[in-house]
Amino acid sequence: MKLCFNQATTLNNSNLVKDLEYCEKHGYDYIEIRTMDKLPEYLEDHSIDDLAQYFQSNHIKPLAFNALVFFNNRDEAEYQKLLDEYRQMLDTGSRLGVEYIVAVPLVTEKKFTHADIKASSVKVLRELSDLAKPYGIKIAVEFVGHPQCTVNTFGQAYDIVEEVARDNVGLVLDCFHFHAMGSKREDLLRSDVSKIFIVHIDDTEDFPIGFLTDEDRVWPGLGAIDLDFIFATLKEKGYDHVVSVELFRPEYYELDAEEAIRTAKETTLQVVSRHYNF
Repeated sequence: MKLCFNQATTLNNSNLVKDLEYCEKHGYDYIEIRTMDKLPEYLEDHSIDDLAQYFQSNHIKPLAFNALVFFNNRDEAEYQKLLDEYRQMLDTGSRLGVEYIVAVPLVTEKKFTHADIKASSVKVLRELSDLAKPYGIKIAVEFVGHPQCTVNTFGQAYDIVEEVARDNVGLVLDCFHFHAMGSKREDLLRSDVSKIFIVHIDDTEDFPIGFLTDEDRVWPGLGAIDLDFIFATLKEKGYDHVVSVELFRPEYYELDAEEAIRTAKETTLQVVSRHYNF
């Protein structure tokens, strides 16, 4: 198993330069780069060539761009804007050696039927798949465990990816999102783990289903999620790619960035090493 760092974990107390420095120092294999804020901030006084050179010269590598947000059930103008953003991500990602673009479903108070959500998601993901093929980049769909997300359980997301039926379209399994809307264990047990591209590790305070928010996340092993079930299942089914630690805890943003990155690794290894070697 390889170890990855998601920049959300130091969202308010670091930047891409520091995250790369500390992740390299503490032995991470990969980083998920936030394209909505951390990459633009970096490019204010660096270039993509600078970043590519860093990855060529160091152990850590770019796992994913996070994220292409709200890809489904958009009107035509919004969708064309999303495609423009996506094409730029593909071009930049190919220059850096990014493996995945994380795609996040629409979060909205507007009501859509399950059929409409599935139809839109499948149509869009097939188009994104076609556009990504020449670049060798894959799309990792991340369901969000919140009542207002159009795709908010593992089973719903897995059903969409199965319908898309493309080798370069799979899932992000985020432990928080799996727990937060009560995704079914049997859906994970029946899954083909070749469809799971990235696993996000985190934990959470013990609030009821439907009330959890990202700010409730805590270090792995310190909360209410049955992480041992998730990782034992993944191990038994043959998943052995990457685990990426992702938290949005306000208290953790008060820490020194290096302390947060070190603690993220230590707590992740304490949990995942019960099932995997690193």
